[in-house]
Formats: sequence, structure tokens, C-alpha cells
Amino acid sequence: MASPAISAKLDPITGQEDLRDLTHPRHALTQFYRAFNNRDISLMQENWSSTDDISMNNPLGGIKRGWSEIRRVYERLFSGPAHISAALYSYTLHVAGDIFYAVGRERGVYEGPTTSFILAIRTTRIFRLVGHQWRQVHHHGSIDDPALLARYQSALSSQSSTAFYATAPLSICYPNVHV
Repeated sequence: MASPAISAKLDPITGQEDLRDLTHPRHALTQFYRAFNNRDISLMQENWSSTDDISMNNPLGGIKRGWSEIRRVYERLFSGPAHISAALYSYTLHVAGDIFYAVGRERGVYEGPTTSFILAIRTTRIFRLVGHQWRQVHHHGSIDDPALLARYQSALSSQSSTAFYATAPLSICYPNVHV
């Protein structure tokens, strides 16, 4: 039996919302976007589960498993010269026991030293209830537009002498873009 969506029309999540209760799915999502938008690796670590079975999958970073691999992706992104912010919109939340998942879109802006552009991403995030807190266990993101994907890959690879885009996360968007 399919799980019902909490709501088909939810307000965008930018990371600026209240974090008072991490037993609520929206607050767990808010924690992720706050960590991402503020480049806060400690808060990001609190958001992700610390188990070896977690994963992140996207066309830029491939598949990363376990917190140590995922952490390295965020550390490289947070320490780079570009600023990338994220907002989740046009999404639904689905709860099934100790698992919830969000399916929707992210919108934002890549702001690098020499270029800026808007990003549009399809995303799914899965969380598991650990104790009394939702912890992220999986993220999948895709950029539909091949030209935008190529532009993003090029921008990230030019910010490092190594192939940065091979390990960059895809959950990037700008919280002040109105949806």
C-alpha cells in the first residue's frame, strides 16, 4: 500500500525555517538546507546518519557510500570559491513507519568567481528515524537539462585543478528564488 503524502502543496524549504522539533520531517529537511546554505559541516553531519549503508547519488559525484565519502564531497564544495545555495520546492513528503522521503525540485544559483547561473534539479531525499531524530540515509539528484548539467560540471571543474565535479553534490539551489 502506498504511503500518503503529508501534503501535496507545501511551502518551500530554504533552511531558514524553525528547527525546534527534529522528529518532524519538515524540520529535518530544514536542517539539511540550513547546513548546506551555511556551509556548516557539523550541522550536515548531524543531519546524515553515521551508518555505512547511507548513500548519495548524482550525475556529478556518482555514488558515494558511508558518511566519510559523503562528508568529503561537502567539505570540498564548502571550501571552494563558489557559493551554492539550495531550496526545496514543489515537493511531497511521504511517511512509512520509521522512514520518510521527500520528492520534488530544488532551485538555486551557482555563484562562482567568474560566472553565476540558476540551477534546476529533481531530487529525492530519504530519512530514517534514529532515536527521536530523522537522519538522512539517501539523496538522489538529477539535472534534466543537458546544457545546464554541462555548464555546472564545467564551472565546478574549473574551480579546482582536480576533477572537482567528479565528487560534487547535486543538491544546490538558491533560497531567494521565488517559486
